[in-house]
Amino acid sequence: MKISTFFRWIVTIYGLFLIAFGYYCLIKQKWQLEQKHANDNRLIFRRININTSKKRTSDLDKTRYKIDWHDYQKILLDSFREGPGEQGRPVVLSAAERIKEEQLFAVNGFNGAVSDKISLYRSLRDIRHPDCKHKKYLKNLPKVSVIIPFYNEHWTTLLRTIYGVLWRSPPELIQEIILVDDFSTKDHNKEPLSDYVKENFKKVKLIRNSKREGLIRSRLQGAETAKAEVIVFLDSHVEPSVNWLPPLLEPIVFNEKTVVCPFIDVIDHTTFSQIAQDEGARGAFDWNLNYKRLPRLKGDQIDPTETFESPVMAGGLFAMNKAWFWTLGGYDPHLDIRGAEQFEISFKIWLCGGQILDAPCSRVAHIYREFIPYSSSVKAYGDYLSRNHKRVVEVWMDEYKQYAYKMKPSFKRVDAGNISQQLALRKKLRCKSFRWFLEEVAFDVVQYYPIDEGK
Repeated sequence: MKISTFFRWIVTIYGLFLIAFGYYCLIKQKWQLEQKHANDNRLIFRRININTSKKRTSDLDKTRYKIDWHDYQKILLDSFREGPGEQGRPVVLSAAERIKEEQLFAVNGFNGAVSDKISLYRSLRDIRHPDCKHKKYLKNLPKVSVIIPFYNEHWTTLLRTIYGVLWRSPPELIQEIILVDDFSTKDHNKEPLSDYVKENFKKVKLIRNSKREGLIRSRLQGAETAKAEVIVFLDSHVEPSVNWLPPLLEPIVFNEKTVVCPFIDVIDHTTFSQIAQDEGARGAFDWNLNYKRLPRLKGDQIDPTETFESPVMAGGLFAMNKAWFWTLGGYDPHLDIRGAEQFEISFKIWLCGGQILDAPCSRVAHIYREFIPYSSSVKAYGDYLSRNHKRVVEVWMDEYKQYAYKMKPSFKRVDAGNISQQLALRKKLRCKSFRWFLEEVAFDVVQYYPIDEGK
């Protein structure tokens, strides 16, 4: 009898313990959720310069309210779409279609025939981290001017870029889309494109260069025309994913010297399948001045939806406060065509008081060409890649330029042109040294690419 009573007492105590433990878990979960929402602002405010003006502080007070920017009606419509390439699936051509495939591949560096089979509104899989689907952003976000330079871009890839931006962006955030035609020679990029834009898009503006200027100066041309507070640069063969824009804009509201880049996924150049690149990396460089990707820091992986610092941007896709862009002088206007501009703008941003963040919840898929099809159109610029890199090395890398020259001795013989304006700008802005950059921002570059080994 006594034993039975003892066991009943034990069971009762154990039951009360389970109830108490369950209640504790519920309270803890609720507290963690509340802390997570509280930390949304705290993590961003951590990056704000303490010397913000009274006006900026007032602005911050007005922007604490966050909302869900997802357009669930469009997400639902996309989920029902079927057809070639829908949901980011690969497309395989028939034997008869492959004749056209070879022709269009040769002039584009990607499979234009497959692109032509896919809807201009095609749906993509949502490959963001699941937590991104529930993340809220500030209600008051700035409008943007989306700048898309192009040269001889294939008809359907260019239009799919435009439709993708319009379809997957909150309309109230898109002030304009600026297409910059870099003196294209393909017939469809001329009058047919002008007519199509005029008839189908209210927010799209088409401007044309009077001669071949290249990607870099075409971006500058678009930025000079832009009217919105924030400029977003995109390539002309991309497809933005769901809710891609708000994650790029919120950090800029809190710190106008912040530049934000999306995660760049892959559109296969043959099948146009959507491929997730990975869950992010930090941009960097080796001493050959090749763009490299370094692992994310452990502290950056605590919250998979939170932005993290990146020393060097990939280059083609980013959002930036327009006034800050011009304070930095934009791109060096004497960088020709393309190449090294990602290093120039990245070094400039960091050394002169800004920061570059990658936003995991913003994803944009990009076609990486198998080859560059327009090399003959830039012969007049000679070895512009070496010249561009030397300009960046001489203006920004200080005593560390010797290591670039060690790996690329040919740079020493290249005429970089007049760099006095860029050096004067660096002095005027009181930019930090490249040593500071290597010690405070890209502190593990020398670990992966040691200076003394020259590797």
